[in-house]
Order: sequence, then C-alpha cells, then structure tokens
Amino acid sequence: MADPYGRAIRDFHRDEQDEPLIDRDGDESRDHAIEEYYFGEHTPEEWFEPRVDGPLLDIGAGAGRDALYFQERVETVALEVSEHLVTVLEERGVENARLGDMFALREQFGRDRFQAALAVGTQIQLAPSDHALREFLADLAHVTTPDGVALLHGYDPEAAVEEDVFACRSDPTSGIAHRVYHSEYEGEVGETLLFRLCSVDRLREATVGTAWHVADSRQEDVTWLAVLEKDE
Repeated sequence: MADPYGRAIRDFHRDEQDEPLIDRDGDESRDHAIEEYYFGEHTPEEWFEPRVDGPLLDIGAGAGRDALYFQERVETVALEVSEHLVTVLEERGVENARLGDMFALREQFGRDRFQAALAVGTQIQLAPSDHALREFLADLAHVTTPDGVALLHGYDPEAAVEEDVFACRSDPTSGIAHRVYHSEYEGEVGETLLFRLCSVDRLREATVGTAWHVADSRQEDVTWLAVLEKDE
C-alpha cells in the first residue's frame, strides 16, 4: 500500500526530502509541517507523566518524540502502522518499535501488558463510530493493568469548525465533526483518511460500559487532551 506520509517523514529524517508532503482535500491543499509536528522541541504533558509507573505503549508513535523520552525511565513500546515510520523510530534510537494496528491491540499484546498508554496525534479519531471507539477502549483496557492510565488526544469538533481547521467539516450531530484528506509525496498518493472528531463529552459517553472513565481533561486551542483511568 502506498505510504507517502511515512516515506516523506523518513526522507526528512535522513535529510533526503526534496519535495513537500502535501495534504489535499479536493481543491484545497497544504504543506505538511513535518519538522514542527514530529521533530521540534517536545516534553510530554507534566500532568500525565507522574501517572506513568510501568511499561508504556506509545500508540501512533510517529517519529518517536514521546517514546524516546519515556524509554529513559520505563519500558516503552512504540506502535506504528507505517513501515517507514518504524524505520525512523529505530534509526532515532527507539529500543522497541513495532509495526501494528492500533485498532487491533488484543491481537498484538497480552492482557495487562502495559501500565500506561498514550495516543497523541488525534489518531483515535480515525475510529469511524462510537461503537468502534468503545471497541478500541475495551481493547486498550485489556492490554493495560487494573491501575492503568491512558492519555488521549483529539480535535474539539466545535472549535475545529469555528477555526476552519484544514479539511474539517461540520456535522448536525452534537459533539461531532469530520476531517477528510489524503497525502501526496513525489507523485505517490495515499489513502483517504476520515477522522470522526468527537468532543470530550462524547469520549466520556463512549467510556460507559468499558473499564475507563475520564479522570481529567484539558483544552488546548482546537484540540483536547484527556486522561483516562480504570474504574475501581
């Protein structure tokens, strides 16, 4: 499968990128800010880090900013769906980089494998429905310990629509919006991505019936961060 997104980030890492990575939504396009998103200065959220006491799963690890930080003090597994990004992770010094699907965690890891997990980059909003989001949360609960904690990241639908975030579309359903775009690099076209943006309130509703509850959340411009803890 074509992977212009991962290949462009790999080329940037190797100082071999001669053309921009383009995100395209119909006639609208933008240059993807690779350096800013994946290689700039970064420190994990101070209000999440103290909750991490054991093995950590970095879901959608990108170029490894969080994995490189956390592996200095806890066992860290970096999960990526792109072979090119797994290569970047390994070349940057991530000790345990895995190729895998974030929506198939039970198939890749055993019960109670991790004490903590994070998914920073809004990738959880690739879940196409509330049901799919609940399934992801259930799988995440399965692979984390009873005292597990998770940090999730997403676009706030109302703020994203108001601020005209690239490729964002409103939805009549309360607490929901969408983003639709694909990436292009050196003539290679990637698959179209459909993000279902949900609010923290919708996330809170999605935890019902799972082992999780939203313990804390924060708004950051057009995105939110939410810490999930296990129910006692």
